[in-house]
Amino acid sequence: MSEKVYLLTICLPLATILIIFGMRYFSAVQQAKYRSANDEAYRQIAEKAVASQTEAAAALTSIDAALTDVRTRLTAVEKVLKQID
Repeated sequence: MSEKVYLLTICLPLATILIIFGMRYFSAVQQAKYRSANDEAYRQIAEKAVASQTEAAAALTSIDAALTDVRTRLTAVEKVLKQID
């Protein structure tokens, strides 16, 4: 019986240490996976933001061109009305 107790007292602490290191390794791997997924999500959000900003800039340029055209036409209408008076 003393041999079994002796082996048990040696193996249990070693097994405990191995399990603790295994759990720490598993935790580190899981954290790295989650961090990677989180970084990918932020990257996708940033890409969508850049695309939205590009579309908004194009829309503003189009609106500015239309507004310039309207101003030109309004100036022409004002000239015609002044000539009539």
